[in-house]
Amino acid sequence: MKILAICGSLQQKSSNLSLLEHAIAAAPPGVEIQLYDGLRHLPQFNPDLERDAELPLVRDLRRALSSSAAVLIASPEYGHSLPGALKNAIDWLIGTGELERKIVAITAAVPAVERGQRGLKALADTLGAVSAQIVGGVPIARGPNFEREIGELVQALVAEARGALERGAD
Repeated sequence: MKILAICGSLQQKSSNLSLLEHAIAAAPPGVEIQLYDGLRHLPQFNPDLERDAELPLVRDLRRALSSSAAVLIASPEYGHSLPGALKNAIDWLIGTGELERKIVAITAAVPAVERGQRGLKALADTLGAVSAQIVGGVPIARGPNFEREIGELVQALVAEARGALERGAD
């Protein structure tokens, strides 16, 4: 099973990127979590260009999502919402269906659990446009339980993705 991991932050030493690296390490046998690192390179969404085959970066994102059973997004909160680069990527996917009904775990690496909740709500609302099935949706505080909580989120995402695959095989 392949899971695509997307970091909503463009910072090289982002705590959300660190969260995804821990998730990759926590993947159970038979599960590959692949980090997508192309947000910073995507062009601004433009409906006139939406299906343009000359946009290889958009095509690569769409292919990565199409070949994944699920998605894991770790994203900071910017201005009580999701980062613009992440919203731009989702905008490129809304009209073409790669995220439609996809199982998506969302979280944020935060200094305290009361932080990041508005950004995750905005992300969940945006993913609602494609009827994504949200797993998690709560921030994970950096601290003594950080790695354990990441592992639990990965396990929940894998279980939901396996269940969806089994239901699809029926």
